[in-house]
Amino acid sequence: MFSDDRLTGQIPAQVGDLPYLETLLFRHLPNLNGTIQPSIAKLKNLKTLRLSWTNLSGPVPDFLSQLKNLTFLDLSFNNLSGSIPSSLSKLPNLLALHLDRNKLTGSIPESLGRFKGNVPDLYLSHNKLTGTIPASLGNLDFNTIDFSRNMLEGDASVLFGSNKTTWQIDISRNMFQFNLSKVEIPKSLSRLDLNHNKIFGSLPQALTGAELQFLNVSYNRMCGQIPVGGQLQSFDYSTYFHNRCLCGAPLESCK
Repeated sequence: MFSDDRLTGQIPAQVGDLPYLETLLFRHLPNLNGTIQPSIAKLKNLKTLRLSWTNLSGPVPDFLSQLKNLTFLDLSFNNLSGSIPSSLSKLPNLLALHLDRNKLTGSIPESLGRFKGNVPDLYLSHNKLTGTIPASLGNLDFNTIDFSRNMLEGDASVLFGSNKTTWQIDISRNMFQFNLSKVEIPKSLSRLDLNHNKIFGSLPQALTGAELQFLNVSYNRMCGQIPVGGQLQSFDYSTYFHNRCLCGAPLESCK
């Protein structure tokens, strides 16, 4: 692990000469620059790769898909640019993919809905991603999805499903537009953040049966009475405000 902020320069090519390495961490190194070192592809036993909070730039490289033993890939808080490689879905043991807080562009690859082994947690927030949610993502039972603070649009309802065991969905601060009242809510859902979109309809009654610990549907276009029950009245007005015509506790009574 390298986390001394006095380290400067690029990731040394010699890092690829450690064939039995299982964990590689370069973290909190603001003076680490250049691109992701190609010799990392030689680390076939690598399980954890964490290159985060650095000044690394360039693309997310395709060669990362050669690291078949990876369970944790964290490239967050860098200056990476370009598109998300579709080849990342070839990592059969991946449990978490962190590409958040970069400068990634383009759309979310359809291939991310075709992981062959584990279904990883997906963290793609704080980028410049555009386009719609691939329909293929609806086929997988994700635990956590964070697509917040991008420029995504269209229908995100494929991420939901009553038969799923999803714990967290954060699609806040995008341009999604769909009817929330027709969405099937997983009972396992603990955190749901939809704020600052163009979502319409009413709040589903099924939200009262979810295990919600956090909810934010503010700054959308929803109407109707907030369902009574579950945790919905335990959240304050800021959870619901700036919608078209939501009413009922903790907002004003419906007329």
